[in-house]
Amino acid sequence: MAQVHSMPVQPPGAACRAAPGRPDHRLHGRVVGYAGFASGTGAPLAHRLLPINLTALVISFDGPFGLVTGPRARATVDGPTTWGRGVTVGLTPVGVAELCGLPMSELAGLSVDWRDVLGPRIGPLAERLAAAPSWPARFALLDAALLARLGPDAPGGVVGAAWQALQGPRIGVGALAERLGVGRRTLEVGFRREIGLSPATVARVSRLQRAFGLLGQGAALARAAAGAGYADQPHFTRETRAMVGLTPAQLCAFVQYRPLTAA
Repeated sequence: MAQVHSMPVQPPGAACRAAPGRPDHRLHGRVVGYAGFASGTGAPLAHRLLPINLTALVISFDGPFGLVTGPRARATVDGPTTWGRGVTVGLTPVGVAELCGLPMSELAGLSVDWRDVLGPRIGPLAERLAAAPSWPARFALLDAALLARLGPDAPGGVVGAAWQALQGPRIGVGALAERLGVGRRTLEVGFRREIGLSPATVARVSRLQRAFGLLGQGAALARAAAGAGYADQPHFTRETRAMVGLTPAQLCAFVQYRPLTAA
């Protein structure tokens, strides 16, 4: 369920690089994944924050500083979005509630300094991550820091289960509510209260993120549209324009990544 939280505002001169990381199994249900990142040159670039339906903790090694950015249905360039090297932590609704002490809905559409929600003691973590000798070492540091702040695994309730289901194969909101044994209206109210987006919007963002992933793997536009669950390529084009402000063809210049192996 990896999601692309941002991309450069302008097409980079060299492809950006990424290093995926798997969190400790004890963080299951709270942390979706880790991703190291670096611009093609390593220099800081201004970024466009993309539609996501989770919360991303972006830790930049340029400065360093940290940003917590919540779920959103529209891309934005507002806020401190310039970085070159760093790491991202993807958080589920349960992870946000436990780590930040507030529902994900309070972060919807916002980007805030990580110290405002995680406390001042989190600051040295960015410096330790930047100084670590390798990406596996950085991911181990993140595991230790998060395990120290999170308790034993706990269920996320009906909303958490519905949110998780909407990250997978396409399913209608009514059918999902029936599967979970609740009314559609109950599910929609719960999503607004806990997630900050409606179930239909979460499904819409999930479909767009699947298309991002396919484009990043080099898929042609028609294949990316079909694989993500769009009715046809024109539908995919309309959704991308509405949610990102770009065409799918323009997106292809941004979502190609190379493996990031060096520290």
